[in-house]
Amino acid sequence: MPTDPVALTRRLVRCPSVTPEEGGALELLAGELAAAGFACTRVDRNGTANLFARWGAKGHPRTFGFNGHTDVVPVGDAAAWTMDPFGAEEAGGWLYGRGATDMKSGVAAFAAAAIDLVTQAPPDGAVILAITGDEEGPAKDGTVALLDWMAAEGEAMAACLVGEPTCPETLGDMMKIGRRGSVSAFFTASGIQGHVAYPHKTANPVPAMAKLVDRLSSAVLDAGSDHFDPSTLAVTTFDTGNPATNVVPASCRATVNIRFNDLHDSAGLVAWMAQEMGQVAEETGIGFDMTTAVSGESFLTPPGPLVDLVAQAVTAETGVTPELSTSGGTSDARFVKDHCPVVEFGLVGHRMHQVDERVEIAQIPQLKAIYSRILTEYFAQ
Repeated sequence: MPTDPVALTRRLVRCPSVTPEEGGALELLAGELAAAGFACTRVDRNGTANLFARWGAKGHPRTFGFNGHTDVVPVGDAAAWTMDPFGAEEAGGWLYGRGATDMKSGVAAFAAAAIDLVTQAPPDGAVILAITGDEEGPAKDGTVALLDWMAAEGEAMAACLVGEPTCPETLGDMMKIGRRGSVSAFFTASGIQGHVAYPHKTANPVPAMAKLVDRLSSAVLDAGSDHFDPSTLAVTTFDTGNPATNVVPASCRATVNIRFNDLHDSAGLVAWMAQEMGQVAEETGIGFDMTTAVSGESFLTPPGPLVDLVAQAVTAETGVTPELSTSGGTSDARFVKDHCPVVEFGLVGHRMHQVDERVEIAQIPQLKAIYSRILTEYFAQ
């Protein structure tokens, strides 16, 4: 009997797996996959729960992988929900619950597709499911830990699909073939505090920081590339922590974030910001310091066999030709891309992380059908 992805989604939603809690979700999946013949291994690291499951021969050159997560963001104000956040209740053709969209329905769909494939039409090859409990959190001990463990154990995927929600409005209207990189810079300008009536005895860091922030935010980083929109820089904080109107503050802090395309890498952007900071310091006499944090580099899986395989399966099952996009934030595909070619495709995502998060029930078996077609066509090639 075919595996019901809607029933599996309900069971997963009822697991309170708010990052970093496992909540029983990975245990549930391990039981279902093991019963279908998958070799399941928990790859936990630093308190983060992860699951690796493989059907077929280790190291087989035709190994298709799925990646996803079962952890979810916090509920927020529970009183604002009209449904139990972990009740998996249904109403009006929708299934409600935290993680219903992002992304327990996606995990249920690809797990169900994989189970049906290996139990009903075992392929000449292998199927891997790499599922983390740390995508919504720091993401240091989730998919990264799985990939580290796979490298140490000689496990490998030849191609991978990340099942994150990718469609803006209609199932099938968008797939991701890359992502922008992300780097944040944290600036501190240090001056000399004093009374505003005696500015000659002070060194005000605020105008200097304002000058730096203006230079950075006014810069045109690029005009975009073949598959990416122009890179963007956003100022996210500007603060002195000074409540007084008659005191020149001793320091000022600001933070910027750059989302960059494949014309840049984080090292080049950090070097550019450091150069701009040095010039402002020289012009103003104010001392500056900068620290940075890189969330991921930009990457692209160009149109080719994997992209075509997924796009054609989406069109065959939905009648929609997906846009090949690199928009949006970061995902765990930024880690998988160093292991093997990767694309992303999943459900409509505009209700993820919201109060009363919900998924249209009819789309879950449709997503399973897309994943099933991808698997069938991959192993038929």
